[in-house]
Amino acid sequence: MPQIIFLPNDDLCPEGLVVEAETGETVLDAALRSGIDIEHACEKSCACTTCHIVVREGFDSLEESDELEDDMLDKAWGLEPESRLSCQSAVADEDLVVEIPKYTINQVSEQH
Repeated sequence: MPQIIFLPNDDLCPEGLVVEAETGETVLDAALRSGIDIEHACEKSCACTTCHIVVREGFDSLEESDELEDDMLDKAWGLEPESRLSCQSAVADEDLVVEIPKYTINQVSEQH
């Protein structure tokens, strides 16, 4: 079973966290299941950038992003070449190391 290693984030997981993930499960779903409350203002429909992550290791194991995700990512704060939307990133068979950016462009926290 692959693992997702979430790097420390001052607000969401100050100590970082290692999470067991099911193959095919999204990074967002694994995070939420484990108590990491990543914003997802569009309810996981690829219509915002609040669940933006940077995949520090294991990026190439993810399926390629589609045009809609790429268009959304263009609007994300702190975009990097290994940026993805966590609601669209399904875990494959390789471990991932994920950084949750400090900021989003969301004006109001949805507090899911």
